[in-house]
Amino acid sequence: MAKKTEGTRKLTPAERAKAAADAHKTIARNRKATHDYFIEDRYEAGLALTGTEVKALRMGRASLTEAWIEIDRNGEAWLQGAHIPEYLQGTWNNHSPRRKRKLLLHRAELDKLAQRVQAKGYTIVPLELYFTGGRVKLEIALARGKQDWDKRQALREAQDKRDAARAMAAANRRRG
Repeated sequence: MAKKTEGTRKLTPAERAKAAADAHKTIARNRKATHDYFIEDRYEAGLALTGTEVKALRMGRASLTEAWIEIDRNGEAWLQGAHIPEYLQGTWNNHSPRRKRKLLLHRAELDKLAQRVQAKGYTIVPLELYFTGGRVKLEIALARGKQDWDKRQALREAQDKRDAARAMAAANRRRG
């Protein structure tokens, strides 16, 4: 009797397309956020976008470096200051690159975020913009601002880790 092997089955074109659509494709990342803030809670939010914005994002062009999240009086969350450049093949109905965009979150999440932001020192920052399942998602975080000495301490710890890793690598090279 022939032994059946696991995991050797080829994927059909439909299965390959579904796997590609479910893949997590990063568009933009806010690296400065982890340097400037202590990240406490993370949330995944959808974005209400126009067609030309999605097409520009599919080209992989966006910036979150100057972006922030604001919750208005009606309890709706808005992404402000994010830069999604105009779609090059767009016509007269192209989008404005820095317009505010509505975040799609559950009411309980919005209420929790609004309550925590009222506390002193907390803010909501965008961390990463990505495609998942063919939809644009934004990872946001409830964050507390770092003081200058916190930033210096974090840089010092990262430098110490790099130095230790270099020393270990050099020791391993000498031994082996």
